[in-house]
Formats: sequence, C-alpha cells, structure tokens
Amino acid sequence: MVKNKPHRKHLSGSSDLVTTYEEIRAGFVSLALEKNRRATPFVEQARSLKAAASQAKTPADLLDIESIQPALLTASGVSDKAINYLLSQDKMEAIQGLIAKYLEPAGAAFVEELVFRFLLTRGDTLGGSMRNIGGVMGERKLTRATLANLALAGIPYQWLHSDSKEWIIGKAEDADIELYLTALCWSFKGRDRTMIYNRTVPFIGKNIDLCLLDCNSQELKTAFTTPARYVALGELKGGIDPAGADEHWKTARTSLTRIRKAFTDNGLFPYIFFVGAAIENSMAEEIWHQLEDGTLSNAANLTNADQVASLCG
Repeated sequence: MVKNKPHRKHLSGSSDLVTTYEEIRAGFVSLALEKNRRATPFVEQARSLKAAASQAKTPADLLDIESIQPALLTASGVSDKAINYLLSQDKMEAIQGLIAKYLEPAGAAFVEELVFRFLLTRGDTLGGSMRNIGGVMGERKLTRATLANLALAGIPYQWLHSDSKEWIIGKAEDADIELYLTALCWSFKGRDRTMIYNRTVPFIGKNIDLCLLDCNSQELKTAFTTPARYVALGELKGGIDPAGADEHWKTARTSLTRIRKAFTDNGLFPYIFFVGAAIENSMAEEIWHQLEDGTLSNAANLTNADQVASLCG
C-alpha cells in the first residue's frame, strides 16, 4: 500500500492534512518576524536620513545635501520602479513639491516629517515584497527538508545561487543557503536529479512552483525542454491565512490539471504533488480523494514538519 501510495507514509486520512489553529497562529507569527527582518534595512536608512537631514536649517537646504537626494525622491512618494521612467526635471519637480506642500508647513519638525514620508513609501515597497512571502518561506522549508534528507543519506549535492547564477558544491556546514538557492542537484545510485523552483515550463506555458528532473546541472537547460526528463512536478501554496485557503487550492488544482494534461498528451505520467500551509476540511477531503484515486501522487501540509520531511524524502 505504502509503496504505491507514498502519501500513506505520513497521512492516514484527510484530517491529517487540515491545518490546526496552533499551526495557523505560529504561521502568522513567522510572517510577522519575517516582515520585521525585511523592514530592518529601511529603518536603518531612515535613521541615517534623519542624521543627514538634521544638518539643514530649512527644508530648502535639503536640496544642497547631495547624499540624500534619492531619499528625498522616495519621500516624495516615487517608487523604485517609477524612478526609471522619470527625467531629471521630473524628479526635481517631485522633490520641490514635497518641500513646498509638506516639509515647509511642518515648520521646525520638517526633518521628522521627511523621515515619516520616507518610511511611508518604503513601507509600501515592503508590502509589495511581502505579498508572496508565504510561497518564499514555503520554498525555504522544502529546501531545508530536502537538504536534511540528503545529509542523512550522505549524498553530495550542488546548489544554484540566485545572484551569481553559479552552481556551488554543498558543504556540511552550509547555513541559510535556502535564502539564495533556486535549484538543487544530486546523484544517487546512478540517477541524476535536479530540483528547480518557479520556472515557466516551455511545453506547458505556465510557471510551475517546483519541478524535479532526471538530469545533472549541466544537462538542465536541455532537459527543461524535454517532457520525458520530468520526474515530478508540484504546486506549493505557502499562504497561512485560512480565508484564502480555498482560493489557493482552486488555483493550484487548475495548475495541476494543466500540468497533468500537458504530459498525458505526450504519453507521460510524472508524479504530481501538492503542498499547502492553509488547508481547510473540505479542501483536505478533496485532496485526500485525489491521493487515493491516483490523481495526486503525494501531498503534505507545509506546517507539519513530519509530513514535509516525509514528502521530501
């Protein structure tokens, strides 16, 4: 039974998939801590801005402090993306508008007003980066569980750095590499495997959260366009808010159906799996039904460490 249905290693029924209140609460706390971690650079920038701006006696004097001109633009409400579309005179106009409409009316408190408005725009930037943080944190958890399984089995691996785009040989003392890892490669009993996140699969035409391919790192580019090289594909929904659980599952279900069809049209049947953080009762029952009838190969609740470890193993 377990051999043909790997989900039975960590699931005995649909109720095992349901996210508990304690897990939801812990998930929200983790998100809050991550938000604070990401906000730290902005807070430090605001402190530096206050120190530099305090040299000015009047709001107009701020224009003479060269080092804070980008910060003045940010305080004007111009986003990092919008800056690329503005000419020099547009940028100056935005800053002058900030000074005339908000800083001068603030009187002696113009420096504080400047810092508040800087943080307001930076807060919006942070909010944008947090929209998919659940998925990012989910990827990290899956990565760390996979690395743990490889380490226990004594299997060497390589990982792809998100910034340098270089493959790096994994080390036993690796820490926090899940922050920068976008692909993972290993070999076991003569079989090469490469796991990669968030890529648009050419013959599907859509972004897939996670793909496992039968190839090494050098073969990845070619294997990625070859349907027969795919071993497993999965959808990951890391959002913890129960209010969005059903909608996340509907999106994932549509994607999984699309994946399945693309491969069956080629006479191929790779493993299909789902991992979610917020799983409600009705959703769990549907997932369990798909596991039992073979529509899904495996599934796990992201908030349950044992289930994640089992699936990654």
